[in-house]
Amino acid sequence: MALIVQKFGGSSVADAARVMNVARIVTDTYKAGNDVVVVVSAQGDTTDDLIEKAKEINLNPAKREMDQLLAAGEQISISLLAMAIEKLGFPVISLLGWQAGFNTNSVYGAARIKNIKTNRLNAEISKHNIVVVAGFQGINRYDDLTTLGRGGSDTSAVAIAAALHADKCQIFTDVEGVYTADPRKIPGAKKLNEITYDEMLELATLGAQVLNNRSVEMAKKYSVELEVLSSLNPVPGTIVKEKVKMEKMLIRGVTKDADVALISVVGLDDNPGVAFKVFAKLAQKNINVDIILQSVGRNGTKDLTFTVSKENGPLAVSLLEELSVIDGKKISCKTNVAKVSVVGAGMESHPGTASKMFEALYAQNINIQMISTSEIKISVIIDAEEADRAVAAVHNAFIPQD
Repeated sequence: MALIVQKFGGSSVADAARVMNVARIVTDTYKAGNDVVVVVSAQGDTTDDLIEKAKEINLNPAKREMDQLLAAGEQISISLLAMAIEKLGFPVISLLGWQAGFNTNSVYGAARIKNIKTNRLNAEISKHNIVVVAGFQGINRYDDLTTLGRGGSDTSAVAIAAALHADKCQIFTDVEGVYTADPRKIPGAKKLNEITYDEMLELATLGAQVLNNRSVEMAKKYSVELEVLSSLNPVPGTIVKEKVKMEKMLIRGVTKDADVALISVVGLDDNPGVAFKVFAKLAQKNINVDIILQSVGRNGTKDLTFTVSKENGPLAVSLLEELSVIDGKKISCKTNVAKVSVVGAGMESHPGTASKMFEALYAQNINIQMISTSEIKISVIIDAEEADRAVAAVHNAFIPQD
């Protein structure tokens, strides 16, 4: 008998028919002799709908109250799924995040899991119940509901698998696994049988929406083997693990991230500590900075350019305007940009990868505004309207269609 954690996203439980489909997947796993814990997201666009409802009342609500509101989406999902499983004749119980033992810090809207007290989960599993858990949520030391941020249900599932030492953690989505690009936009995208944690983490961080990056970080930390597969088509998916069999494929994926704001500060004094003051100010407000470029300006000055999420763009600008080292300097914020990236562990030992990517963009007359590299990825910032064309060109350069 194995212990299997299964996670189903919002599209997998979007309506009654899909909820019943998920119930059949779960009960088939249970009938095979396994213990099953299921983690569920809010149905379809429920979270976005709740956000819109909040905006009808208050355009700038307290994050604590937003967490109180958004946690309701998963409560609906777990109840409906438990009812569906019950209808099929199987023992089941649904648990909210706090009932399942999720303790978090108090960063509302983007809480981090501190620990999971597994007493209730273990008790229900020992009764041979199928346990359906609300993803995306927990409780803090003040007994307030908290949410884990976008993609938090993936993190919830991996955290449960780690805490219970589960044999497998399956992430069900509306695609059949991890692809070299978004198969809905790139017809020649190929499904990967296996991918390493590091490669998957880069892909998730750089815009691939199949897995949340925090969930991959946690899976790597606790050696939780993940399987990404479809809830709609019962075919083998993609295994995410520490080591994979060597393949000829140099590039594992090409991604696009349109959630980018490009901020530039021109004419900064060329003195020690300027960059520290800028990024320390942003860090105080939990603003994550991605690509950073510092260049020499005129007359002993320097220019600083970096990227943040679109949501954090206006706040980042207002914070910079408060700094004395920025006083009187020109600040700009562009949101009509996107980040296109290639990822692959094989890049490290293959010279010429960057030039091949840049050649593909040049052939399409696409201008590069910034470049960032690491051992397993290359990212470029380009105009947002060019992003889909750029992904297609780069994908075709590295992974031509058969």
